[in-house]
Amino acid sequence: MQTKTFIDNDGRENNFAIEPKMYTTEGPQAGWTEYAELLNGRMAMIGFVALLIQEVLTGHGIVGFIAGL
Repeated sequence: MQTKTFIDNDGRENNFAIEPKMYTTEGPQAGWTEYAELLNGRMAMIGFVALLIQEVLTGHGIVGFIAGL
């Protein structure tokens, strides 16, 4: 890390005047990324298993469980 200090217009030291390097990639960073798809798939599997466990424990599916509330 660079430890240079700069004097601003008011005569105060400014340790944060050095801008960080910007890192860019060639491809798009928003939208359908591989990581987002893996995370969505895993969350869907967890939700499906949770619904199966809920049905085994209560004897009702999700619609019957909500209707019984």
